[in-house]
Amino acid sequence: MTYTLDPELAAALQALAEQSGPAPLPERDDWQSLRAMGTAGMQWMTSLLPAYPSGYPDVKASSHTVRSRDGAEIPVRYYGKADSAPGSAVVYAHSGGMIFGSVDLYDPVIAGYVQATGVPFLSVDYRLAPDEATGTDPAEDMFAGLTWLRDQAADLGVDPNRIAVMGDSAGGGIAAGTATLARDRGIHLARQLLMYPMLDDRNLTADPRLKPYLAWTWDDNWTGWHALLGNAFRTDAVPPAAAPARLDTVEGLPPAYVEVGELDIFRAESVTYAQRLADAAIPVELHVHSGAVHGYDRLAPTSLLARRAMDDRRRVISAL
Repeated sequence: MTYTLDPELAAALQALAEQSGPAPLPERDDWQSLRAMGTAGMQWMTSLLPAYPSGYPDVKASSHTVRSRDGAEIPVRYYGKADSAPGSAVVYAHSGGMIFGSVDLYDPVIAGYVQATGVPFLSVDYRLAPDEATGTDPAEDMFAGLTWLRDQAADLGVDPNRIAVMGDSAGGGIAAGTATLARDRGIHLARQLLMYPMLDDRNLTADPRLKPYLAWTWDDNWTGWHALLGNAFRTDAVPPAAAPARLDTVEGLPPAYVEVGELDIFRAESVTYAQRLADAAIPVELHVHSGAVHGYDRLAPTSLLARRAMDDRRRVISAL
């Protein structure tokens, strides 16, 4: 069996390779080098979008601080439109393999969702592993953002029963972990929206059929998960709120939208998570995009594939 990379994504990856030039891939467990490389890549992908705030004149943002479960102060940013109707809202976690990324680098991503849907977003600057966060800290940070939004709901015109959690890559895993915390603490969520989520710390065995297409490798996955989990890595001590694929039961979790590329090491864990929800009679919408690598929408935001995916996301967000 052979795979075929989407031609628009192939062109985007070629452009990225030409811009960055030849560079050795970070060694397994070298989180500092992976953070530097990932940050540079994220900055490049952000440059492909209209700049914030000038490119999103109707979207206004305000910065706040929330307190996580261990007392840490976590920056969050609330985005909304002046003409937004009271109702739903989304709490968002950015990508970054658990070790890089920021709310600042996601300004145009979040503003784009708000501009297109009118639904306000709260973007959470969760702590990064391993120097700031371990274990469930990122999910707890996002849960703190969710709690803040619920507490401010009346002032912001938000219905607490219409709040969703959302994220991509590591942020998708963190959003799923936050959904787990919310379920276990009796907090209602309207939906979990997970784009190519990082869910399973046990996903460490390379598939040679996928190797030529990888934007996030199994060595990268080892580095990110080991940075987050420390001594618990690869043991039964990993908490499900940190790695949601380890959940004993998915009963009581909110309905889900799950999206992943065919050429992504997270494909199997994303499909398995969606299947578990479906088997538990939890509504789930699953998309596996043919020819798509990890982060396809960020690598080629104007491609047909990315536009089709964004249409689906906007539809689901607008229906919250």
